[in-house]
Amino acid sequence: MPSEHDIAFPRLSRAQIDALRPWGRVRPIAPGDVLFQEGDRGFSFYVVLDGAVEIIEQSRGTSREVTVHEPGEFTGDVDTLSGRASLVTGRATACGEVLELTAAALRQAVDALPEIGETVLKAFLTRRTLLLSDGFEGIKIIGSRFSPDAHRLRDFASRNAIPFTWLDLESDEQAETLLRQFGVPPSATPVVIGREGRYLANPTVAQLAHCAGLEATIDPSELLDLIVVGGGPAGLAAAVYAASEGLDVLVVERVAAGGQAGTSSRIENYLGFPLGISGPDLMRNALLQAQKFGARITVPGTVQRLGIDAGVRVITLADGTRIRGKSILVATGVEYRRLDVPRLSEFEGAGVYYAATDTETKLCRNEEVVVVGAGNSAGQAIVALSRHARRVHVIARGQDLGKSMSRYLVDRVEHIDNVQIHRGAAVTALEGDGHLEAIRVRDDAGVETRINTPALFLFIGADPHTEWLSGCVHLDKKGFVLTGAAVPVDAVRGDLWRAQGRTPFFLETSLPGVFAAGDVRSGSAKRCASAVGEGAMAVSFIHASLDITEPAKDASTSVS
Repeated sequence: MPSEHDIAFPRLSRAQIDALRPWGRVRPIAPGDVLFQEGDRGFSFYVVLDGAVEIIEQSRGTSREVTVHEPGEFTGDVDTLSGRASLVTGRATACGEVLELTAAALRQAVDALPEIGETVLKAFLTRRTLLLSDGFEGIKIIGSRFSPDAHRLRDFASRNAIPFTWLDLESDEQAETLLRQFGVPPSATPVVIGREGRYLANPTVAQLAHCAGLEATIDPSELLDLIVVGGGPAGLAAAVYAASEGLDVLVVERVAAGGQAGTSSRIENYLGFPLGISGPDLMRNALLQAQKFGARITVPGTVQRLGIDAGVRVITLADGTRIRGKSILVATGVEYRRLDVPRLSEFEGAGVYYAATDTETKLCRNEEVVVVGAGNSAGQAIVALSRHARRVHVIARGQDLGKSMSRYLVDRVEHIDNVQIHRGAAVTALEGDGHLEAIRVRDDAGVETRINTPALFLFIGADPHTEWLSGCVHLDKKGFVLTGAAVPVDAVRGDLWRAQGRTPFFLETSLPGVFAAGDVRSGSAKRCASAVGEGAMAVSFIHASLDITEPAKDASTSVS
């Protein structure tokens, strides 16, 4: 079995290189030539034909050689396809030649040459893993582990694979040293220090995303084939299938690609993974797959309005950006429900969490933690937390976990030694000074118990994120999007539908050309695999809608 290093740094055969030649051009190199450098976006992919190219990173302030590519080896990692800024510099160290492929040409090549494509994509994914495990520091985030703002930045960086080093004011001497160096008082934290030495005091996630190059370049005059709103399983599946079939696709994601599935510690009932797969890994692979086919992803992007302007579907972002599309897929998933107890907002991000990712679980080592909820998300979090926490308290309103949790998870949870289940119980109060220190729990008999804990994880269901659709498409009583036969008959009798000459497709909303898939759709199964299936299925209906008719030209049909 090949080692990680072998997978990350394979050598292409002469036949494989010859197969790539039609997509590239041969160019000479000389010692000192910089092929791409840290911070570059849209940089090319190079196969070394003769000579050598060294890869250098400077995350710790001095140049460090990561590797040297010799004849038959190639440059690049996931950022070659994503369009994000390069984390490293590629520089020639000897005279020779390289085969250069632009990012667009590389996408075409890996699609046409699947064997080579598999080798290249595996290498890209493994290189990023090795880089991060080899002491690559990335940006620095300095703050208190109890600060909601610090948690917000760490969570955003972690979920978007932005390399970063966390320096905790509570325990890391280097944190205070750096703050003194920049003249920043601890009260001004959290602080993000970029690799170029500049710092941002308590930046927004949009500022952090800009720093990391997560946003896609959007031309307001461009008319896209498909705009996908939401980058969870449904949205990414649609992006993969639509882009692979030649559609020009843009995915607009509010927080991080992957949605709820991307925060799951382990998904064990997903087809094809008998040993299970972590949510972040599954979604990271899906993201690269979408980018491989040319789909663009922009993060963060909060959509505030949907409408039709002169027959073209338009979404408007919070910053005023208008994006035009022939069709739109709503895949915004759901929002976590909040516990109805006093002081909840005071502790959100400072002891109260809605996901159990690595960011949170690492804070819980040898602590007593509490999980509220009895669904699959709660079960997965309980299993993950039990590996780090001294004890995991589970607060469940009902007596039978099996009513909402898969049987395999129930069996596992009930047999973990350091898990204590409180059935028929509810949280009544939160206590702490600046960060969570304890909760109070009341059982069915009215007996109240105090549990000392620094971390409360809430998995009590979710509501659809559809406020921006109000007045645009029909929703059910709970706010989920109605599609297909569920769309009221009266809604398909207007001019827009008469112009189409048809009724809504199965996943189409009450607004022609606007579709919905995944958890946000009324009647969906609310499972990761189901969301992926709906996202893929939506593309066939989108193709059909684009083929049937061109958008109407009547500007009076605006619904925004």
